[in-house]
Amino acid sequence: MTIELNKDARQAALNSLQRYATANFEEPIGTLQAGALLDFVLQEIGPSIYNQAIADAQSAMLARVTELDIDCHEDEFPYWTKRARKP
Repeated sequence: MTIELNKDARQAALNSLQRYATANFEEPIGTLQAGALLDFVLQEIGPSIYNQAIADAQSAMLARVTELDIDCHEDEFPYWTKRARKP
């Protein structure tokens, strides 16, 4: 699965990379260099981030599904139990 950014997100990422380079390196980088760096990061590191996000989402969903029986539980055949408590 290829990780791709939509046009606006890609442009924001390129701008951010160029700004970071300007602030932290001796020479700024151009759009072409920022694009090559972004493509490398998306291809090389992106899958690790994506996989961790999926694992986190699965854990969160599993926790919610596990609590489903608590949140939605109803006692069965409650008529006689309730009637026995009445004075």
